[in-house]
Amino acid sequence: MRRRPALLASELRKVGYTVTERVGKYPDGSQAYGVVAILKNGAGPTLLVRTDLDALPVTEKTSLPYASSVRSKNPAGQDVGVMHACGHDIHITTMIGVARNMAALKSQWHGRLMLIGQPSEETIDGAKAMLADHLYERFGQPDLAIALHDANFAAGKVSVVSGPALASSTSIDVVMRGVGSHGAAPEAGKDPIVMASEFVVAAQTIVSRSIPPDQPAVVTVGDIHGGTKRNIIPDEVKLELTTRCYSEAVRQTIIEGVRRTAKGIAIAGGVPDDRTPIVTVLEGESTPATVNDTALAARLQKIFVAKLGAENVIERKPIMGSEDFGIFSLDHKIPAVIFWLGAYDSAKVAESERTGVALPSPHSAFFAPLPEPTLRTGVTAMTDAAVALLQ
Repeated sequence: MRRRPALLASELRKVGYTVTERVGKYPDGSQAYGVVAILKNGAGPTLLVRTDLDALPVTEKTSLPYASSVRSKNPAGQDVGVMHACGHDIHITTMIGVARNMAALKSQWHGRLMLIGQPSEETIDGAKAMLADHLYERFGQPDLAIALHDANFAAGKVSVVSGPALASSTSIDVVMRGVGSHGAAPEAGKDPIVMASEFVVAAQTIVSRSIPPDQPAVVTVGDIHGGTKRNIIPDEVKLELTTRCYSEAVRQTIIEGVRRTAKGIAIAGGVPDDRTPIVTVLEGESTPATVNDTALAARLQKIFVAKLGAENVIERKPIMGSEDFGIFSLDHKIPAVIFWLGAYDSAKVAESERTGVALPSPHSAFFAPLPEPTLRTGVTAMTDAAVALLQ
C-alpha cells in the first residue's frame, strides 16, 4: 500500500501541489496512507476530487504484458496475489492527468482544488479513517465533491446516476449457539448446524416479506463456519452476512429482521435462554448508501454532454455494490457525485450483448480495462467537470 500513495504524492508535487501524506487514522490507532494535495488559485469554491488507492487480494489472470505479479500477505498471514481488480489503477492514473491539466489551466478556474488519494476503499473504512484524522479541520471543508469509478461498459463513454447510485453495505455476524452432542445422539443436544441451515433459508424472507417490493434489498450469507468432525454436533455455528439497500429505514428493518429470525429459530429449536443467538452489526465494516446530489448530478450531466457528446453520455441504473466515497459528503451536507467511466473495448461489449456472455467484471481475476480511450475520457471528463465547477 505504501508504493501507490508515494507515487501519487510525488507526481502531484511535481506540478505544484502542496501534498501531505499519511492522512487517516483507523480505530486501532494505526495511521493510514491517505494523500491530500491542495492547489490554491485565488478566491472561490473548494472542490474535492477523490481517487481510491488500494488493490485486491486477487491473482491476475489477464495475461497482459503489464499484468500484476505482486504478492503480499493478507491479514491472516497467507501469501496472496495482488491486482487492481477494481480498476483503481485507472483511477490513480486519471487523477495524475487531471492534476497536470488543472495546474496548466489555472487561467480558466479559481478557488481551491483538493485532491484526495483515499486508502482502504475495498474495506470501506478509508474515508472514515481520513475524517477521523480531522481531514476537513486540517485542510478545509469542500463545497463540492466528485469522483469517478470505471465500469464494464464501452470505453469513451460516461454515465451519471442521479440520487441513489450505490447501496449501503452492512456486515452482520450471526452466531447460532446450540448444545453439542454425539452425532449418533442428536436428541441429547441442540444442533446449531440445523438451526444455521434454517436461518440461511428463512433470512431470505426478510426481504421478500418485510421490505416493500419497490425498495431494492439483498441479504446474503457469504460464509459459514461450524463443526470439526462428521460425528460431532458442535456447540455453535458462525454465519457472516452482507446486506445491501438504499434506505436507512430499510437497513434497520433488515437488521431487526436478522435478529428476530435468528432468535425465532433458536426458540423453535428449544435452545436454552443462555444459548440464544449472538447477532453483531459490524459498523466498522459497513458504509451508508452512496446517494448522488441531484442538482450536482444534473450539472455534471450537462457538462459531459457538451464536452463528450450526447452519444457518449449513457444511462445506467443504480447498483447494489457499495462505496465509501459518500462519507465525504458528511451525510449529504456537501453535494457529492460519483460517476461511471466506461473501460471496456466497445467491440467486446457489442459481442457480449450479442451472445449474452458477460464480460469479466470488477473483482474478477480477468478484469482488464482498456487503457485507451478509457484514460483519455476519464481525464477529459474530470478536468472539464473541475474547471466548470471552480468558477
